Amino acid sequence: MSGNLAADAAEDRIDRILAAVRRIPEGHVSTYGDVSPGAPRQAGKVLSMAIEDDLPWWRVVRADGSLSQGDRQRKLLLIEDVPFRPGLQRVDMRAARVFNP
Repeated sequence: MSGNLAADAAEDRIDRILAAVRRIPEGHVSTYGDVSPGAPRQAGKVLSMAIEDDLPWWRVVRADGSLSQGDRQRKLLLIEDVPFRPGLQRVDMRAARVFNP
């Protein structure tokens, strides 16, 4: 019985992470820790396994604004006019970050 509770809790956490990612508005970003407070690595794992076409995974960046998916992610963010720090490959977190999406 406890196995089912653990599975339900894990599925609930995954659903909360995916819902948080979907709420990040176009032109903005959140961090892995924003979409999964206290467990940013879990957010990364969930996003790496997500297969939903409508999931804006590219809007989730590291806390320092760097990109986990490099040029592919950068291109998608630039299409949305997400600001980057001058001369750096990092998002301008002061301008683009939304907390607790």
